[in-house]
Amino acid sequence: MTSRVLMEQEWLLAFFSTPEFGLLSVGLLLVVLVVAVIALQMSRRQTLLQHELKQRVATLWQEMDELRVQQFNESEIPSGNSGSPLPAEQFLLEKAALEKVWPLVWGLHDKLGSFLRAVESNEPTGDTRVSARNAALEARKTVNGLRPFLNAEVDDLLTRLIDTEIKAHLAACQYMDMQQGGLSVAGDDESSRHASRQKFRLLHEGDAKDLLNHLVEVMRRRMVRS
Repeated sequence: MTSRVLMEQEWLLAFFSTPEFGLLSVGLLLVVLVVAVIALQMSRRQTLLQHELKQRVATLWQEMDELRVQQFNESEIPSGNSGSPLPAEQFLLEKAALEKVWPLVWGLHDKLGSFLRAVESNEPTGDTRVSARNAALEARKTVNGLRPFLNAEVDDLLTRLIDTEIKAHLAACQYMDMQQGGLSVAGDDESSRHASRQKFRLLHEGDAKDLLNHLVEVMRRRMVRS
């Protein structure tokens, strides 16, 4: 038994001292080194990926914060017709003013139209005449009271629109006086009546309607964001 163990030890010593063992040892060492290098590279790559991921997440959060701020500013500061932003409080005041004024100017245009149609068809005009006059007075009074909260262009359009409707109302009243013979007119009466009728038609259906449409466009640009 002892001799067998000695033989095995001698064989192992002989094997370790052979060139083949040296080559095998070098091969194993190279394998270990290659595995270690690969593991190190993978570890470094994983570390770089984690660092890059953290940077991307941080950048994403920063971009999201900036986007939230931008969306907040856009929701609180709508654009006006000049392209410059309106402060939120000013926007709300102007919006409230326009919500009060718009029904009045539209009601004035509608009531005056009823009065003018009655005038042209020789129908009784008592109620429609007074209604149109009161609508003009109410619209003008309201615009004057809300003028500090109105944009300059909107204010100008409202003033011109109301003045034009009032001129149409006065021209229609003049035409009625001519029809009733209560106004002395030099020259051809029929020609004067025709001119007076054309005047209130053009004022109401032409100038006033154009101003009304322009007013709508300006209000939409100021109140609605694109």
